[in-house]
Amino acid sequence: MLRALRINLRVRDFDVHTAATGAEALQEASRHPPDLVILDLGLPDLDGVQVIQGLRGWTSAPIIVLSGRADSTDKVEALDAGADDYVTKPFNLEELFARMRAVSRRGIGEGDEPQYRIGDVTIDLAAKRVTPRDGSAADVRLTPTEWHLLEVLLRNPGKLLGQQYLLNEVWGPGYAEAAGNLRLYMAQLRRKLEPDPAEPRWLITEPGMGYRFQPDPDGADSRAG
Repeated sequence: MLRALRINLRVRDFDVHTAATGAEALQEASRHPPDLVILDLGLPDLDGVQVIQGLRGWTSAPIIVLSGRADSTDKVEALDAGADDYVTKPFNLEELFARMRAVSRRGIGEGDEPQYRIGDVTIDLAAKRVTPRDGSAADVRLTPTEWHLLEVLLRNPGKLLGQQYLLNEVWGPGYAEAAGNLRLYMAQLRRKLEPDPAEPRWLITEPGMGYRFQPDPDGADSRAG
C-alpha cells in the first residue's frame, strides 16, 4: 500500500518524503517541513499519537491518520492530539485524496475570517485564539477538531445544521454513524465556552435534528470584527 500511495502521489505532482519509523518521520519532517502529513499509527518504535504531538509542537500542517484501529477511543485520542482526519484501513485511494483536498482547503483564506463574541470570550478564527474579553484569564485551548466544529457552527449563525452535515464537514466521508463523536465534541465545546454547559445559551442542541450556534437577539454575541 505504501508503494502504491507513493507512486500515486508523485503522479499527482506531490513531492513525497517517507519514513519507516516515528523517529525517522519527525527527523524527516524537520528537514523538509511538510505541507501535509499522512501518518500510519502502526509504527515499530513510537505510538502514532506521540508523533502527532511532536509535529504539533511546531507545525500546523494538516495531519491525516491511517490506521487499522476502528475503535472510537483511538480516533478521539488521535484527533485530540492534533490530527485533522482519521482514515480506517482498508481504504480507497480516491477517498484518501478527497480527504487530503478537504483538509488542505481548511487553511485557505483564514486571514479574512472575522472575530466572534460569545459571552465573555472573543473567538478569532484567523489566529485560532479564544481570548477572555477582560484579559483576566489565559486563552481557552481548543483541539483542532473542536476548532473545526466551532468554525462550521459560527459561520452559520442561527442555522440548524444536521448531524450528517456536521459529521461530513468535520470528520469527512465514512463517519455517518459517528454521532457519538459529535456529541462528545459538542459537550467539550460547551464545557469550555458556556457558563453553564448543562443549560447552553449559544451552542444549542435541537433533539433529533442537529445543532446550531444561536447568537443573542441584540447581536452582542455575533461578529466582533
